[in-house]
Order: sequence, then structure tokens, then C-alpha cells
Amino acid sequence: MSFDLKTRVREGWQGTLRGILEQARSLGPQAVLAFDLDSTLFDNLPRQARILREFGKARAVEKLGACEPRHWDSGFDMRGAMRNCGLSPEEVETHFHAARDFWLERFFTSEYCVDDVAIQGAAAFTHAVAATGAHLAYVTGRHEGMRAGTVDCLRRNGLAVPGEGRIHLLMKPAMQDNDDEFKRTAHARLGELGTVIAAFDNEPTHANDYLHRFPGAKVVHLATDHSGRPVTLLDEIVSVPHFSHES
Repeated sequence: MSFDLKTRVREGWQGTLRGILEQARSLGPQAVLAFDLDSTLFDNLPRQARILREFGKARAVEKLGACEPRHWDSGFDMRGAMRNCGLSPEEVETHFHAARDFWLERFFTSEYCVDDVAIQGAAAFTHAVAATGAHLAYVTGRHEGMRAGTVDCLRRNGLAVPGEGRIHLLMKPAMQDNDDEFKRTAHARLGELGTVIAAFDNEPTHANDYLHRFPGAKVVHLATDHSGRPVTLLDEIVSVPHFSHES
């Protein structure tokens, strides 16, 4: 990825997570914490790799049939993954557009999102938030057609599940809806639940939007991967590599 924010993680980031939990405990049901899913609580590279493997097998591109998550340097660089699987630049261009179409038919579905795995510490952190009595809202660019698979994946990976206590899952009504606009409209729904004290997202645009809308909240950027848009994070936003925060 050309716009790498992983170097932004600074010593002491664990204290930010501990402080957020402490504030949530002090406010209880008045507090609201918002979490993105993809590349924030979940690593979707297993989903990406599965799709490219299936494409390779369907089109007899043998090298792609052995695709693994490690072949993806970043979340959405399919050309890079194809090269890492052993295809030449010419072979990548020969197959890329068909592979992309194959990907589009599968990636945004319940059937495939069940392959996602939790980011380190994510399951324990969501349960720690739930134990404070605060509202935990998953705010995701996934659309409603992925709800069943998303809930299954949350449960299978041991994260707090919507419908239990004050846990909510806010999703786009339709796949074609714009992610940025959906998340901005979700801000109003979050405000209706209580006081937003923290928000977690891997996309710089969305993290910045949270801070603009909720200037009193602690906004946390997950330094995993992102769409690659060259957006500069606001200085007040803290970058963390995962959710394992105990020293």
C-alpha cells in the first residue's frame, strides 16, 4: 500500500485502550462506543484468499489455486496478491479483470464473510466494553444482505453479539450505498443512544469524520490496512496495531 499508516503507532497506545474502558465503566449505560468491522475488529484476508483460490481453480490458473492470506500485502491489492502467488506481470493483467468480477460476486456476501478472523485482542475487548454496561455499536459498511454471515462470524470468533445487552449492529441498507455517507448518517443514530466516548476505525476518512462529529470522543485508528486513499489522520487520533492492551 502506498499510503502506509502503520508507522504512526506510538509507544503507550495501550494506555489509550485502558483509559477508554475506564471511562466506559464510569458512565455505564450513558456511554456509546462505535466499532467498524473490516480491518478494525476483523481481518478479512482469509476471505480474500479464498476467493482468489476459487477463481484460480475455476479458471485453471494453478498458482492462484494455492493463494493464502500471506500473499496479500494489503487488504484490497489483488494485483499484488496475484504477483505474490507467482504470476508474471503479463499473467496478472490477463486475468485481473475476470478475477475482479469473480471477487465482486462473492466478497460482499454472508457466505464468504464467515471466513474472517478476529484481530488480536478484539474478542476480549468487545466483551470488556459490554461488561461496563455501555452501548457497543458495530458500525460497518457491510450491507444488510451480509447480516446473517456477520453475526455468525462475530459469534464464531467469540466477539460480543448483537442483541445481547446493549449491543447493536448498524449496516448499510443496500450494497450500492456509499460507505462514507452511510457512516455519517449513522452518527445521528449513535448520538441517540447516549454519549459517544470512543470510536474505532481503520479508514482515515471515517476516523476523521468521527472526531469532527464527536470532538469529545477518543477516536482510535486501527493501523491494519485501508482503502489507500491518501487521507491524513487528524493529530488527536491515536493509532493502535490491535486490541491486546495489557502490559
